[in-house]
Amino acid sequence: MLSPADIETLLLTFKVASIATALMLLIGTPLAWWLARTRSAWKGIINAVVALPLVLPPTVLGFYLLVLMGPAGAVGKFTSWLGLGTLPFTFTGLVIASVLYSMPFVVQPLQASFASIGEQPLEAAATLRASPLDTFFSVIIPLAKPGFLTASILGFAHTVGEFGVVLMVGGNIPGKTRVVSVQIYNHVEALEYSEAHWLAGCLLLFSFTVLIILYTVLKTHPVAHQLK
Repeated sequence: MLSPADIETLLLTFKVASIATALMLLIGTPLAWWLARTRSAWKGIINAVVALPLVLPPTVLGFYLLVLMGPAGAVGKFTSWLGLGTLPFTFTGLVIASVLYSMPFVVQPLQASFASIGEQPLEAAATLRASPLDTFFSVIIPLAKPGFLTASILGFAHTVGEFGVVLMVGGNIPGKTRVVSVQIYNHVEALEYSEAHWLAGCLLLFSFTVLIILYTVLKTHPVAHQLK
C-alpha cells in the first residue's frame, strides 16, 4: 500500500508538473509561433537550444543549473541581490529546472501544429481586418487546439517522470522537493521493493493512460497526427 510519505510525493509531483506545464505553455507558445513563422538565420540555433534537453544527459543539465543558480552563479547572485536567496533545493528551483528540461516536449508539438496551419487562414483573417493579436486568439489557437493538447500531455507526463535533473537541483527534501521518481529510488536503495512496486505501478498506469489519450488525440485530429 502507499504510505502517507508516498502519497505526499505523488501530490508534490503533480503540483510541480501542473505549474511547470502552465509555465511551459505560457513561454513556449510565442516561441513556437516565432519558430514556425520566422525565416531568421537564428532559427536553427534557437531550435537546437530548445531541443538540447532531448540529447543532453539530465545530470549534465542539472549540474549546470545547480552551478548557475547557486551562490556563485549569475542567477544565484541576482536572486540573492533581490533578497530571494538561492534557488537550488527549493520548490521554485525545482519548477524552473522542470520547465527547462521538459520545454522541447511543449515547443515542438506546438511548432509543428502552427506550421501545419498554413497561410490561408491568416490571409482570410487579414481580409476581415483582424489584428494580428485577434487573429492569433480567434483563428490560430482554435486551429492548433490538438497541438496544445498534445503539448500539455507530453509536457506534464515528462515532468512527472523526471529524475536526474530534479535530484540535482531539487535534492531529496521530504515535503519540499522529494518527487515520486526520487522516492522510488529511495525505496529501492533501502531494499523496500514492495513500496517501490506500488509507486512504480502508479507511474506505469499513469504513463499508459497518457499514451492512450495521446494516441486517441493523434487519431482523431489530422493536424495532431503530424506530430507523431
